[in-house]
Amino acid sequence: MFQLPTEDFLPLLSSFGISPGDGQLGAFAAYGEFLLEYNGKVNLTAITDPAQIAVKHFADSVIPLSLIGLPQGCSLIDVGTGAGFPGVPMKIMRPDLSLTLLDSLQKRLTFLEQLSDRLGQENAFVHARAEAAGAMPALRGRFDVAASRAVARLSVLCEYCLPLVKVGGFMLALKGPDCRGELEEARNAIRILGGGEPKLVEYSLGEAGGRSLVVIPKLIPTAKKFPRQRVKISEKPL
Repeated sequence: MFQLPTEDFLPLLSSFGISPGDGQLGAFAAYGEFLLEYNGKVNLTAITDPAQIAVKHFADSVIPLSLIGLPQGCSLIDVGTGAGFPGVPMKIMRPDLSLTLLDSLQKRLTFLEQLSDRLGQENAFVHARAEAAGAMPALRGRFDVAASRAVARLSVLCEYCLPLVKVGGFMLALKGPDCRGELEEARNAIRILGGGEPKLVEYSLGEAGGRSLVVIPKLIPTAKKFPRQRVKISEKPL
């Protein structure tokens, strides 16, 4: 049985001006319970302590909502979503979001489909690698926001995410501490892929350590030759 440890979770969220209601707290508790239950048959997370799940997964996913302004009803694709982070927690706090969950493993998407039913979320699911999704006409340049957490270095992640973002939208990269070097390394990729001047926001999860949020606006359409094949993206980042 998963008990949401509100004594750590709520003060942390409150320090960022986030105040979940009873229904939202119930949704986080249901999420944690199903995550641990399903984790017994599919490896979804190495973090199994409820207090750490609440801070390192749930709070880590929703705090960026207080640092940026997501337009009401905007479309958001979570690239390499894994166990649903950050997209599903974001939608718990912002049910107006139109959420698409993208992952390369069907077994994780099966979990997310069942989780969405339990939480009463109407989400879309895409079974594909990120570089393949970026070339699909139904997905390319279609989203207001592409978000990703703990997937790849920023220079690589930009080639996965920016092709999916419409002009006028933006990419969100949820990163760990000390992201400045990674951001400088990615500036060429950002420019080539149609992105504008990135914004870096650094903050803390308390005892869980520092975090960085990179916000990259999409200024012009991404050239048709991007994204490249996965091997080329990894071996020769832009």
